[in-house]
Amino acid sequence: MELQTKLPLTPSDNPIDYQSKLVLFGSCFVENIGAKLDYFQFQQLQNPFGILFHPLAIENLVQRAIQGKPYQQEEIFEQEGIWRCFDAHSDLRSDNPENLLNLLNQRLEETKENLGIASHIIITLGTSWVYEHHSLDKIVANCHKVPQKQFTKKLLSVEEIKLSLRNIIDLIQRVNSKAQIICTISPVRHIKDGFVENQRSKAHLITAIHSLLSSRAQSRELAYFPSYEIMMDELRDYRFYGTDMVHPNQLAVDYIWEKFKSVWISSKSYAVMDEVDAVQKGLLHRPFNPDSEAHQKFKTSLRAKITYLQERYPFMKF
Repeated sequence: MELQTKLPLTPSDNPIDYQSKLVLFGSCFVENIGAKLDYFQFQQLQNPFGILFHPLAIENLVQRAIQGKPYQQEEIFEQEGIWRCFDAHSDLRSDNPENLLNLLNQRLEETKENLGIASHIIITLGTSWVYEHHSLDKIVANCHKVPQKQFTKKLLSVEEIKLSLRNIIDLIQRVNSKAQIICTISPVRHIKDGFVENQRSKAHLITAIHSLLSSRAQSRELAYFPSYEIMMDELRDYRFYGTDMVHPNQLAVDYIWEKFKSVWISSKSYAVMDEVDAVQKGLLHRPFNPDSEAHQKFKTSLRAKITYLQERYPFMKF
């Protein structure tokens, strides 16, 4: 008896391994997948401007990075003693304007450098709803709790999303024609927009991505991973959500990660992942008696495992 419908998934013929260099952009679900990649010590740059929920915010970051357009004083603002930028998440902030500008421009340089060498670029879209700032006449990445009367909320059309994605891909291909781009839709529900509005938003994202995929049917540089569909169809139960009933809980994240791994992580890397996992669990181990002979032997063995991994993969940091 089958009690669950499962999406058919096929392993990629261009998978990620320990030589791969990854760049991840997008919504908070990028943080979930990125945390797994970080745990297993893959090489990655994750959300250099923090969480970005919609495609125009990602397009802006990619465009400014590739074109080398640094941020200026007039593009940041002060709010209750803290300097922020409408193009970045609130995690990027400072009590000093020069420090914030330096941070933003450093992140732009890192983004450009990593896009040029990336083997895989993962883009996770969260919403089609955007906020346009009245006086700036621009769509922002984050409102930073600025009064809502300063913004107009709008739903991006399918064509606007498709154009933005096409621009992102074209920009990336100017500096890196070999990068594999993986698009996915975040399973996080934005129900603050409204239940019906969230469905409209996700529908626009899905339609735009698949329209773009269809138009590039003969191209291998663009692929889709169904994280949203796995959550909606395979994990259709509130026990897979956090206490807010919006975000996938750790069990759901682990489940979707295993699906992602089966499609996008090379099976040849599984043995190394197991070695890394053993080290990570060893580092988390808390002994009953730290001074015991048994624990000293355990620490020596753990250091040997770390050294062995780092000799083969110098980029690993434990």
